[in-house]
Amino acid sequence: MQPLPTPQITLPLATAINQDVQRARAGALHLHGLLAHWDEVINESWVTTLLGWEEQERARRSLERRLGTARIGRFKPICDFDWGWPTKCDRAAIEALMTLDFLNDATNVVLAGPNGVGKSMLAQNIANQALIAGNTVLFASAGQLLGDLCALDSDAALRRRLRYYARPKLLVIDEVGYLSYSNRHADLMFELISRRYQKNSTMITTNRPFAEWREVFPNAACVVSLVDRLVHNAEIITIAGSSYRLKEAQEQTERRAAKRRSGKA
Repeated sequence: MQPLPTPQITLPLATAINQDVQRARAGALHLHGLLAHWDEVINESWVTTLLGWEEQERARRSLERRLGTARIGRFKPICDFDWGWPTKCDRAAIEALMTLDFLNDATNVVLAGPNGVGKSMLAQNIANQALIAGNTVLFASAGQLLGDLCALDSDAALRRRLRYYARPKLLVIDEVGYLSYSNRHADLMFELISRRYQKNSTMITTNRPFAEWREVFPNAACVVSLVDRLVHNAEIITIAGSSYRLKEAQEQTERRAAKRRSGKA
């Protein structure tokens, strides 16, 4: 039996499909003036170019706007991270986070370890990667976030602010454990984590194991529930080692001393 011929898309049909795609692009861009005169311009060669320009410019402005509101701050790129310095660091797990797959199912991330091992730098790189990929991101220290929430003196303002922190696809809360907080701070942290639970990803950097979080939120009744919500469906990565910042400071001091000695020689 002869095989059936593969159906071919005729030129008029292919043209019609392309025009439908172009029209959908114009609709997504809300170019209502162009759409109103679509039949007059659809065969013009500049239409495709115009749509490309508009898409590129809107993508650029969107990234610029999200970068401004994310508050990630300045950071070293991950290519400068010294993977050989920590005594314990799961590089494969960090690189997997950089693919952003964890955002798809609202997985939380906890980067735990002592001061100076690069937790914040890694979190900033992951947050920046999420921004470039088109996601909404917000980066804040625990002190900034909880201080902001506690400063609000009306229930309506607090609800609006909680929605603001609950909305981003990725919320990074940096430096949990460096300060101690009141019961009200703990309740607000629990409320925020609960609002984001299984909806959007939250990334935490902390210098304290969870067993010591009662010292971070002393006397707070919600600490166990807070940790439970945070770690359920979470990626927990522990980094161990001495402070890299201290290492850099010591090296800089040694370079300055060597420079002074060479100047006297």
